[in-house]
Amino acid sequence: MDLLTWIILFSLLGGVLSVGAASAFLLLPEQFLSRLVPPMVGFAVGALLGVVFLDLLPEAITAPGVDAHQVSLTVLAGLLGFFLLEKTVLWRHHHHGDAHACAHASNRAAGTLILIGDGIHNFVDGILIAAAFLTDFQLGVLTSIAVAAHEIPQEMSDFVVLLHSGLSRARALLYNVLSSFTTVAGALLAYFALSAVQPMVPYVLAVAAASFIYIAVADLIPGLHERTQLRASLQQITLIATGVLVIYLSGLALH
Repeated sequence: MDLLTWIILFSLLGGVLSVGAASAFLLLPEQFLSRLVPPMVGFAVGALLGVVFLDLLPEAITAPGVDAHQVSLTVLAGLLGFFLLEKTVLWRHHHHGDAHACAHASNRAAGTLILIGDGIHNFVDGILIAAAFLTDFQLGVLTSIAVAAHEIPQEMSDFVVLLHSGLSRARALLYNVLSSFTTVAGALLAYFALSAVQPMVPYVLAVAAASFIYIAVADLIPGLHERTQLRASLQQITLIATGVLVIYLSGLALH
């Protein structure tokens, strides 16, 4: 097989492995799953913030020739953009002050934003995989495996957010699989135009970081504050810390 075929296959492999491992949620009984998702929102918060501050932003800011202020400005613009996007969704679903409808719309907006952020992140992963293969075949294989392993905890948090937004398990899986295909798109673009794409990567990472920050802080954390009991608060803190720790340890294992 030629190099382009290997790049496409391993780009698909990374997405399939990470989504497949995270989709273990689908094997859980419905009753157990309905009890598991609300507390797992805390894990999702930790995993999303861990990906942002331990992976996306450090990689964006430390890229050669990148101005950290420009990256920060891109994150800020992304946060404001996602605020406007969610506000638009809420305006469309707000029916005469119906609080339940607004809350449902907010949850759905979080699901939409997580897919956007995940799609961008996967797109950049595809660029990294292609760049590694163009450097050395063995490096490409190792990079693909590393990307898949690193994506698993994030895909788990994505499933939680999508289920929390009201999607069925089957639809959440379908959307995650479709989002993983952006890895192939990024790999193809990098293969044919790596020199033109490379300078844009840090800023694409910054937009992905903005989406994850916004989802965690604006959509998920307010829901956690609705449970004020000491036991619930300790559980939330523990799960947030666990989400961050999983991302941190997976990063250590892959470096």
